[in-house]
Amino acid sequence: MTDPLDRIAGALERLSPPPPPAADPLAHPAYLWRGNALQPARAFAPLPLAMLIGVERQKTSLVANLRHLADRHAAQDVLLWGARGTGKSALVKSAVAFLQAEGGDIALVEVSELAGLPALFALLGPVDRAFVLFVDDLGFDVPAEARTLRSMLEGGAEPRPAIVRLVVTANRRHLAPRDIAEQESAINPRDSVDDHLALADRFGLSLGFHALDQEGYLAIVAAYAKANDLSFEPGDAIGWATRRGSRSGRVAWQFIVDLAGNAGKPL
Repeated sequence: MTDPLDRIAGALERLSPPPPPAADPLAHPAYLWRGNALQPARAFAPLPLAMLIGVERQKTSLVANLRHLADRHAAQDVLLWGARGTGKSALVKSAVAFLQAEGGDIALVEVSELAGLPALFALLGPVDRAFVLFVDDLGFDVPAEARTLRSMLEGGAEPRPAIVRLVVTANRRHLAPRDIAEQESAINPRDSVDDHLALADRFGLSLGFHALDQEGYLAIVAAYAKANDLSFEPGDAIGWATRRGSRSGRVAWQFIVDLAGNAGKPL
């Protein structure tokens, strides 16, 4: 019979398997930074940059800045702020893929925990490649997170590698507290707000995204429909947005998904 200790050890290994081997930082177009380990993104296939409509100024600014990074020139950290569903996250991924298609030596690293940034800087520093560290949908319900990121952006004891820049998306421009409670609990009510403003000021490039008007919304629906060989009635698209209380690229895509499903087509 098998030794009970061997069975117990085997069970523990199944419950807590060893971490996967670290990914080669030169081998993949995009990565995930999870638990202080670099993992390749399984499928990195962003929308073509041309499919992002109504954000031409933002596209131009972000691509130009990331091209500087890919070319090993000075580049800014970036804050993309504004309404939900307006294409902030999609633009980051599409811009990186666009530069990769041009031959740019640049990769995306999606970061979920700010506490792991110093270890990631140490890992990427010696690598001869440019990296966009992507922090999506940033919020500061925990004030310490704001101070952590602020220190990483500027003023830390150990400088970041020149080939690494942060690109952050958030729902508001100044990363202000979501309610008054945080301000009421501070010794000086202004201190809490100043912390968030000081963080936003450390991004050299700040790009705003705003809710679409009806014309812009329909233009996005039309582009998606054309790309997927679908026909639609503008009134149906408007009704879809009205029922959801929002006009955005995300809502436009959800309408297209529903349209394709009803037509019996995959996307």
